[in-house]
Amino acid sequence: MTSTNPPALQLYTLRDQLAGDRPGVLGRVAALGYGAVEVFDVLSDTRGLRDDLARAGLTVCSVHATLSADQLPEVVEAARTLGTDTVIVPYVPPERFSDADGIGELARELNEAARRLAGDGMRLGYHNHAFELSTIVGGRPALEVLADGLDDDVLLEVDTYWAAVGGQDVPALLGRLGERVRYLHVKDGPLTEGEPNVAVGTGRMPVAEIVAASPSATWHIVEFDQCATDLLTAVGDSLAWLADQGLAQPVARGAGT
Repeated sequence: MTSTNPPALQLYTLRDQLAGDRPGVLGRVAALGYGAVEVFDVLSDTRGLRDDLARAGLTVCSVHATLSADQLPEVVEAARTLGTDTVIVPYVPPERFSDADGIGELARELNEAARRLAGDGMRLGYHNHAFELSTIVGGRPALEVLADGLDDDVLLEVDTYWAAVGGQDVPALLGRLGERVRYLHVKDGPLTEGEPNVAVGTGRMPVAEIVAASPSATWHIVEFDQCATDLLTAVGDSLAWLADQGLAQPVARGAGT
């Protein structure tokens, strides 16, 4: 199932390369056929990043940002500058998922942050790692317990690889989480924590089945946490495989764009 949105890349994938030549790397990402990116470092040189993305012809589908009360106005302004209305919390400490009370408190905090963002015309999401799925609370994965406590307008960005590493049947998980899932991190690998990711379609993830299981996910975002081969090659091979399977539509760019 091809999303109507262009294929996207989480820029954390290329964090080391971007530090050396951001304009050049973003240009290569665009040339591979990606149309959008997800930004992980939203407060550093926001305007410079905006300008480099514009020159490359890339839009921003969302940003990852920790929402401390004192930084919230800066995050909102940065997201606006980058042209997105979606802020996703990328991580909270695992101990917050240790029991139902802790999860309930986290849900209340996320709901309050979402209300504050809504006042600025923005929406909030939450991104998982493995521990939210491997931790079982009341007989259910902790992420599902959290989802039950979230207001309807708080979305989920499911990192499908981490969910699998956390022991979940990912298509079944996505079916249970339902329409709250609006973003998918699409990645592949050996399903062993600490081992590098591989190009999408060359590892153990049932990627096509996963994408089909979440029709509500309008953004499919390729990501590598680490990679043992040339990253830009793997990033390009991932999109080529997704396109081959009818799961992505690369952005065609003419010479000089």
